[in-house]
Amino acid sequence: MALIAPCILAADFSRLAEGLEVFKAAGVPLVHVDVMDGHFVPDITVGQPVIASLRRATSLRLDVHLLIERPERYVREFVKAGADRLCVHPESTSQLHRVLGLIRDCGAEAGVALSPATTLGLVNDVLAEIDFLTILSADPAVRGETFVPHSISKLRAAARLKANGAGSFALQVEGGITFENLDELIRAGADILVVGSAIFSSQNPSARLSEMVQLASAGRQTSIA
Repeated sequence: MALIAPCILAADFSRLAEGLEVFKAAGVPLVHVDVMDGHFVPDITVGQPVIASLRRATSLRLDVHLLIERPERYVREFVKAGADRLCVHPESTSQLHRVLGLIRDCGAEAGVALSPATTLGLVNDVLAEIDFLTILSADPAVRGETFVPHSISKLRAAARLKANGAGSFALQVEGGITFENLDELIRAGADILVVGSAIFSSQNPSARLSEMVQLASAGRQTSIA
């Protein structure tokens, strides 16, 4: 069984409250939010005020992906704004151990995200310190995100590390996820799948999300070898 975490930024920005209602009706536990600063990645998205607004608008857990430089500067602010989970990139900070500890000290779950070109070896030393590991299966902040096939082998490798006792982290996948690759990702070891355009590009996002949630719930994680 795997979980779907829909990305709120794929929804119509003028109707975010409606997007949250779609998520709640589908029974998903998480709302995913990408925070971009225009430096670590080219795009600029949302900041602490939007996280605080989302927190007031929903009881769903907020899964916040920080695509920003030196995230240690803002961890406390994002957790205070309402983030339940915070994910950072190892390339974005020279103080990865400190950042992860700070996130946990603030009461949130701590995660690390790996871009498609970033190897697992870069985070071997912190796997025991994280609550979740996010494998990006498309380049971040790229319009019309294209799924990167080798992400599946990286996911399998991470699942093997987990099975061999490297840590108790959940495995999360984000980027270019569709109905066509959903099952393969789950069989490779994914616990949580972040989905955006595959839901909101539909004429009926609510039905689309419900269908994906059902498929993920029925998925079997059997092919990590």
